[in-house]
Amino acid sequence: MLKPSNAVETDGFYINPDRSVAVINYNEEYVRDIFQLINSDSFANLVKLYLKEVQKTSTNDFEKLDAETYTNTLKAILVDNKAGYENHDRSLILKSIEDLYSFYRSYFRVSLINKHNSDIVSNNFMDIDNRFNEIVLQLYRAIEEKLQGFSNRAYRQVNAGTNACVLTQSISWPTPKGYEALQNIRFLDTLMLRPPMMMHTKSNKREGVFDAVKDNPIAKFDGDQKDWFCFPAKIGESLAYVYFHRDYFVSGIALANLFEVADTASIEGQKPDEILLFGLDKTEGDVCHYYHDEENDLWVGEVPYNDKTTYFGYMKKMCLTLHNLHMIYENRLPIHGSMVRISFSNGKTKSVVFFGDSGAGKSESIEALQEIADDKILNIETIFDDMGSFAFDDEGNVYAQGTETGAFVRLDDLSSSVAFNNMDRGIYLNPELKNARVILPANTYKRVVEHHHIDMWVYANNYDAEIGLHQFPDEDKAKATFIAGKRKALGTTDEVGMSTTFFANPFGPVQEEEKTRPVIDKVFNKLYKDKVYVGEIYTHLGYDKSKDSLQESAKELLNQLMNN
Repeated sequence: MLKPSNAVETDGFYINPDRSVAVINYNEEYVRDIFQLINSDSFANLVKLYLKEVQKTSTNDFEKLDAETYTNTLKAILVDNKAGYENHDRSLILKSIEDLYSFYRSYFRVSLINKHNSDIVSNNFMDIDNRFNEIVLQLYRAIEEKLQGFSNRAYRQVNAGTNACVLTQSISWPTPKGYEALQNIRFLDTLMLRPPMMMHTKSNKREGVFDAVKDNPIAKFDGDQKDWFCFPAKIGESLAYVYFHRDYFVSGIALANLFEVADTASIEGQKPDEILLFGLDKTEGDVCHYYHDEENDLWVGEVPYNDKTTYFGYMKKMCLTLHNLHMIYENRLPIHGSMVRISFSNGKTKSVVFFGDSGAGKSESIEALQEIADDKILNIETIFDDMGSFAFDDEGNVYAQGTETGAFVRLDDLSSSVAFNNMDRGIYLNPELKNARVILPANTYKRVVEHHHIDMWVYANNYDAEIGLHQFPDEDKAKATFIAGKRKALGTTDEVGMSTTFFANPFGPVQEEEKTRPVIDKVFNKLYKDKVYVGEIYTHLGYDKSKDSLQESAKELLNQLMNN
């Protein structure tokens, strides 16, 4: 399988500068004090990697040493052996230690503990990880203060050792013939995150549409237990096994803020609905694909190992594409949009679905509604933020259901108050770049998968010059607008200018248009029979970003919801 040329590895420590990912395996090696840490092979490898990186440009004479001499000097400082470091300038050593510490903390660092069905491990894994973080911090402070000759007066209690800790578990599930290579891959069982998490990837934008392939991607999989892990995700009512290479731990961990983690009872003896193989060595055209395994009733996705696919949007959208394809074959209608349940001061409660492709103005419309409502809105509950589905109950009524428990949002779309108020729960992706994103928890899984009544369904129109809200009196005209999926691209994907996407959803309906159209017809027919408000809100995002026009549209929306 993949062997990154710049990755460095010992039994208990893996670090890859090409992906800025470090993995600490406590089952293989667990240091109990600062002396074990500084004498470990893992620390030696970190120093080697650091010096290899900085010696290209460093003017610090202390960093011109070889790794062994560098490390021995730090050991001498630690035990007050002045003969071991008195020939070096203390200020240069101190500067180098600060930079080494920052270098390590610039990586996304995840620790692993295999659960082995042990309740003791399950109950104490956070304490184990907390202790490792304390040891890393103690080592840094001990060397720093000995070089300074005095204790600090201000301490910053940062996540010195890890950003996250994961309990893994081997779980037996009915593996179909041909999928045996997946049997030994461990599942992520329980995750502990240390937010706010600032994560950086080489790519910051998703490109293209995912197409079908004739051959099952599982035939290409030859990953092992050391390199691969599985995030078991509940996506709506689907069960998805997301297998990823450890170099994609940034995305694999970030899924925990977006999807419910399936428990052992949901996995054991259960065949999934979808399987995603993320980080395969080769795929056709080096792009993403899916395959429908009809014999085993499985949707299988493949994503290649390359710089582009480090962007979290690839993992999220591939998961949702597989889920949506499964929904279409279950005669459900995938909805690319957001649904909120709004409680008003006059006692009314309305459930609204905003519909449209990326950048159309769904999130912006909700935020504008909040801004102009003053005290007229008591609460806005997010049912789903990006993808849901419409389905029919036993009585033939249409209901909505969500897929995600979290929200993957552009930072530019959030007010500063929302962004800062949720910082202690957020996973931030490339926050310094254009199209910066944050993943925030939004609702509980139980609430997301409930059957939700629909009071209004509006298309987010960012391309017309009109302002306000428009109801489609005619079912066919409404259907034509929603199916056309027009929008003016705003740079959130690789598209530019005006574009059209079948049913504004390139994640399932585009791939299965023929199967989707009858479900669209059935849904629109029922909604119009039930006199549900179906219309469009003019967001104006393709024209200006002043928010004035959108706020005028939001005022009409507020009036419609409160007074009808």
